[in-house]
Amino acid sequence: MKETQSIEWYKSRFDLFEKSLNGESKTPLHALRKQAIQTFAGMGFPSTHEEEWRFTNVLPIARTEFTPAFEYSAKGLRQADIDKFTFGGLNCTRLVFINGHLADEFSTHDPQPGVTIAGLKSALASHPELVSRHLAKYVKVDENAFTALSTAFIHDGAFVHVEENIEATNPIHLLFIVTGDQKVAVSPRNLIIAERGSKVSIVESYVSLATAPYLTNAVTEFVVDENAAIEHDKLQDESIEGFHIGTIHFQQSRTSNVVSNAINLGAAIARNNITAVLNGEGIESTLNGLSLATGTQHVDNHTTIDHAKPHCASHELYKSILDGKSKGVFNGKIFVRKDAQKTDAKQTNKTLLLSDDATIDTKPQLEIFADDVKCTHGATVGHLDEEQKFYLRSRGIGEEEANDLLTFAFASDVINRVHVDALREQLDTMIHARLQRGRTLAG
Repeated sequence: MKETQSIEWYKSRFDLFEKSLNGESKTPLHALRKQAIQTFAGMGFPSTHEEEWRFTNVLPIARTEFTPAFEYSAKGLRQADIDKFTFGGLNCTRLVFINGHLADEFSTHDPQPGVTIAGLKSALASHPELVSRHLAKYVKVDENAFTALSTAFIHDGAFVHVEENIEATNPIHLLFIVTGDQKVAVSPRNLIIAERGSKVSIVESYVSLATAPYLTNAVTEFVVDENAAIEHDKLQDESIEGFHIGTIHFQQSRTSNVVSNAINLGAAIARNNITAVLNGEGIESTLNGLSLATGTQHVDNHTTIDHAKPHCASHELYKSILDGKSKGVFNGKIFVRKDAQKTDAKQTNKTLLLSDDATIDTKPQLEIFADDVKCTHGATVGHLDEEQKFYLRSRGIGEEEANDLLTFAFASDVINRVHVDALREQLDTMIHARLQRGRTLAG
């Protein structure tokens, strides 16, 4: 399928989507959608000739006719199907989304004064001024073709608003499930607003019950007001036949604190664009990431930390474990603008290759326009340490077990930074299982 055909395909799907809106076509949101589809048509899918996509070929996505999921259907799904994607022992409010639509019947909600948790579709009616003030104000329509395509088909997603000086008592779990036997495209749009002095923990997970290839093209915007704190844990565990494009933006104000932990285990191609804008003094921002890939999986992590104001600190640790013929990409940018004096920024990228055919392209970048800063970055790529393996084997530990122990120790540096106990324990189990699976596929 030629690229021009795929563009025409999405334009024709947009026409059908527009006809299904029943009077919504004159709203400001729909004006945004129309701008977005025009932007997408003008940009087309990115190619490897573009620097930002040089190491990630999205032709398998561009040449497939994915049908945007306009309507909600949970046909055939049972609570047991949902429960296997929850985290045992996690006391939380959980919003479940089926193909991008809020599924009230599978969601749980423990109301707390000062905390609004809803679907974006209903929030557009109940909090129109608040939503319109922030929606698409940080992740721009023309940021890239996938952002434009996702914005063109906005229909639902998660809305969380924590009022001033309120601490959400339990984590909020946003569970996105793709299901069905059709080649669907889902575009959940999430807006999280933490007002001044508030605190909230968000767990965002993407999984699949689908039996056909599909595209998840998700966008999440965080607004972190003065002295607010957010922990965000994202688990991407999509089907090996699925494609995942995830865009996350943290807009931080003075003395706010963000901790982001991004775990990538699934998808044929996964691309994560994570941006933190430190737009006030005294901000702290921490981005952690762990990717496990095997077979022919491709995982691309693009991060940007924008130091716009002075006296801020950022910490970044991204690790990858690659087996089989998998490929990883890490592109980490740190901008320190002219006024951002006394910036303290540290970026570390480490990759463990478990096979000779696995590869990584890593590109740490520093662009510094201030003169009184402390910034470091570094990248390492290597195999398991033979001396450590010899030490373990000399104590009667088998080769596979020794390999797993060392690999898990490498991963645990990131996993241990997840503060939600139930999620961290589940991740331990999942990573042990993935190491076993990777060995099977590689063998």
